[in-house]
Amino acid sequence: MRLLTWLVRAFLFFTLFAFALNNLHDVTVHWFFGHQWRGPLVIVALVAFGLGAAFGIVAMVPAWWRQRRAHARAQAPANPSVSAGEPSSPPDAPPPVIRDGL
Repeated sequence: MRLLTWLVRAFLFFTLFAFALNNLHDVTVHWFFGHQWRGPLVIVALVAFGLGAAFGIVAMVPAWWRQRRAHARAQAPANPSVSAGEPSSPPDAPPPVIRDGL
């Protein structure tokens, strides 16, 4: 299984490496108000992928926070007095019997 994992990783690496070598031509990215940026196509593609991933993560953060709060509320004890440090046994329960010498 480890060999298969390493083969998949090597294939992915060499595929991306070949993509980078085949896309070294300069491209121009036109921004607003006549600004432009020139760079290798592979760098432009990498920056576009990174920005897309970053925006996707930022867009998911509020949903993750809502789910964490809902999970924390679901895991909280139903009786708030238990979490305040009060004993969980009823107050009329007899104290435990301690026997010496057994």
